[in-house]
Amino acid sequence: MKQEGADKGRRRFLTGAATVVGGTGAAFVAVPFLSYWQPSARTKAAGAPIETNVSKLEPGQLITISWRGKPIWVFRRTKDELDKLPKLNGRLRDPQSKVASQQPPYAANATRSIRPEVGVLIGICTHLGCIPLYKPEVGSVDADWPGGFFCPCHGSKYDLAGRVFTGVPAPMNLEVPPYWFPSENVVTIGEHKEGSA
Repeated sequence: MKQEGADKGRRRFLTGAATVVGGTGAAFVAVPFLSYWQPSARTKAAGAPIETNVSKLEPGQLITISWRGKPIWVFRRTKDELDKLPKLNGRLRDPQSKVASQQPPYAANATRSIRPEVGVLIGICTHLGCIPLYKPEVGSVDADWPGGFFCPCHGSKYDLAGRVFTGVPAPMNLEVPPYWFPSENVVTIGEHKEGSA
């Protein structure tokens, strides 16, 4: 009889030990398998909002940063450049930015920006996806050039608000990404300020 009691205790111990070892092994197998289905840190970061400091951005200067694999231009317009924008309306395809998909509602204005002096655009030509050049100098592309963005691939031209000129291959204005200013000198690109979209 003592033998049977010892066997039952031993059986319980072995069963418990096997269960613990098996459960631990299953966890070690499950964790990598389940984490495989989660997006990687790189994937999460690729679509995450980004911040950039604009405090040292001088009038007439442009910086390029990357968001979701796209070039984002952040630039500061001079007072003279801002004064010229309304005078170009007759030469533009969509001067009032009526194509709603090209900018958030808070950027559907003459400068296509939250702050008139600071522009934020996706630097991809709306014709075939080339990267236009920043040509703010008057006359730097041709004698009639007022300053803006020029696409060397097929000759599309945009003003310093990213609005497309008439008579060029590009069908639409340059796109304005979602963005906002969490502080005076920082712009967050890739998300709207709560309640602004």
